[in-house]
Amino acid sequence: MKLLPIGIQTFEKIRNSNYYYVDKTMFVKKLENGGYYFLSRPRRFGKSLFLDTLKEAFSGNKELFKGLYLYDNWDWDKKYPIIKISFASGNIRTSDILLDLMTSQVNRISEKNR
Repeated sequence: MKLLPIGIQTFEKIRNSNYYYVDKTMFVKKLENGGYYFLSRPRRFGKSLFLDTLKEAFSGNKELFKGLYLYDNWDWDKKYPIIKISFASGNIRTSDILLDLMTSQVNRISEKNR
């Protein structure tokens, strides 16, 4: 019997372990055309998991999507640079703290992708 992925926010862990996954990858395909999107959902409704799913798709990790809608409906030869900035590291009380947080995360991503 599969487990419920309570608190798991990484697509790869859910797909490579014994967890249930409700296929929402058709929404990833809809986002492919570009534009701006605001993910407004209550807490614990899968926003972080969906963003991680986007990261895996745009990174070209095809094997994670085997058996899902996106597997046969995506151009896996295209890979895109991913910039993921997390604001979950604590309380951001001033604009200076926000700027420092964003700068350090962008610098880390830049170093990693050189």
